[in-house]
Amino acid sequence: MDLQHTRDPRPSAATSRDRPCPSDTLREPRRHCPGPASLTLPTGLRADLGHDAVSTSQEHGERILAGLPRAGCVFADQGRWWWIVPSGSDIGVTWPHGTHYVVGDPSWTRPRPAVRPTGPRLVHGPDGNSPYTAPIPLYFLACRLTGVAPHWSVDA
Repeated sequence: MDLQHTRDPRPSAATSRDRPCPSDTLREPRRHCPGPASLTLPTGLRADLGHDAVSTSQEHGERILAGLPRAGCVFADQGRWWWIVPSGSDIGVTWPHGTHYVVGDPSWTRPRPAVRPTGPRLVHGPDGNSPYTAPIPLYFLACRLTGVAPHWSVDA
C-alpha cells in the first residue's frame, strides 16, 4: 500500500479535537492550548502524512535540536519552538508536561503573503526532503529534558 497517497483515517481536527479519549486507552485527551499562527512549509516540501506540531520551550528546543541525528522543519514563535511531526504522533504516548501537542491545521501549507511582519519563523530547515522530525527521538529527548519517564501504550 502506498502510504504517500493514503487518506488520513483519523477524524478531522474539527471533529476530534473536543472528543474525549476512550477510557480504555492510556492516551490523554488533546490539550486545549493555542497553536502557533499559521506555519508555512518551505517550497518543495510535502506533508503527505499529514502534520501536527509539538512545541517546546526555546531552551529545550535548542538542546533537542543539538541531540537529534536529523530534524525536520522547526519554527519559533513567542518563546516556543514548534516541531513538525506526522499526524497521529500523539497516539499511544503521553507527551511530557511543558510540551504541547497541536493537531495540524491545513492552513499551514497554504501560500502566504511574501511579507509577514510577525508570526512564526523557520529556525531550522529539514535535514533532507521531509518536513518531519521523527516523533520517537523527539519524544524521548523531550521526556529526558523534562525529567519525565517515557510512557506509551501498545494498545492505542
